[in-house]
Amino acid sequence: MSEMSDETKTGIKNYTDKVEALYSPFATKTVDSRRRYNYKSKDIRTPFCRDADRIIHSHAYTRYIDKTQVFYLVKNDHITHRVLHVQMVSKIGRAVGRSLRLNEDLIEAIALGHDIGHTPYGHTGEACLSQICERKGIGPFRHNVQSIRFLDSIEDCDLTLQVMDGILCHDGEGYDSHLVPEPYFNYDEFDTRLETVSADGGGYHPMTPEGCVVRFADTISYIGRDIQDAREVGLISEDESLPQMSVEILGADNSSIIDTLIKDLIECSSHQSDGSIAYSTDVAEALDRLKKFNYTHIYENEKLTSEKTKIEKMYGIIFDYYLDELSENNRTSTIFTDFLDAKWVCPRYLESVSAEEMVRDYIAGMTDRYFEGRFEAIVLPRKVDGKF
Repeated sequence: MSEMSDETKTGIKNYTDKVEALYSPFATKTVDSRRRYNYKSKDIRTPFCRDADRIIHSHAYTRYIDKTQVFYLVKNDHITHRVLHVQMVSKIGRAVGRSLRLNEDLIEAIALGHDIGHTPYGHTGEACLSQICERKGIGPFRHNVQSIRFLDSIEDCDLTLQVMDGILCHDGEGYDSHLVPEPYFNYDEFDTRLETVSADGGGYHPMTPEGCVVRFADTISYIGRDIQDAREVGLISEDESLPQMSVEILGADNSSIIDTLIKDLIECSSHQSDGSIAYSTDVAEALDRLKKFNYTHIYENEKLTSEKTKIEKMYGIIFDYYLDELSENNRTSTIFTDFLDAKWVCPRYLESVSAEEMVRDYIAGMTDRYFEGRFEAIVLPRKVDGKF
């Protein structure tokens, strides 16, 4: 590929400068970007746009396609998978960011990468794997920390500090109504945050307003959609009454809920003098009640959680099996052929982790279908077709 001329490079820089001159004083600019290594060549893209592309082209992102969002035991092609969820988060986040004159490329990159660390079978799988990890002495499992492992340690995407922080601090399951960015500019602070979040969940706010927007967009994208999906699969009936206050303020369907939350977030955040992102008081309370409704009627619904004991056993069997495969150095095992010996796995990762951590990362990266296939291969006897 030929080098860009100096004239072309200057034209691109001038265009970027003109665009960023329209940004809010709180927005993250190209000059603010930081990389830990910065050993990959620069090109026509902005640093945050390049990050979004690196995430999309990662193997971890490809596996989004078969990771269900909530309804992991329902065969229905119309329910939300992770790959759709992160696209919705990106669209919603960029809509908010555009109105607030923030950096849309940064928002997109954080949104696309924020759920890469999710396990098979969603949050149920995460809880199962976390229990095993703690028993094995490697600490609790957290999907946001795992997202960093996949993109920074295992595949070594060399993402910017701002994108990494936004992914680590996304926490869309929280009850945020007002987030003030907590800026810093070095990887030592990021490593401290990563260690703290790994141990106890942290509680940090993202370092940028763009990261804060993604954290809100995460909730906006799933809160009404999960109700829509729950009705689609018959978990709750069409006439199931949502909290009256939530309906009066937010609306009764996914489209209305998204529209109301986006408009309120833009309106309220545009009046903040410190770059914070916030809902109005009434909308925050209505959303809080709707979240509690979802937890009671959807996420903790016994129809959805009835198979949890079986899933726990599946995780335990698979984890112990591959730990044995590593101890025996069975190079024909799929933990080697499909993971550790793959060309896309960074050698630096292989030199720095224990066997238990390797198994954790292998399982966390599995799609729902692959996870089930591995369990069947371990537990069920192999059949021969016709003759040995």
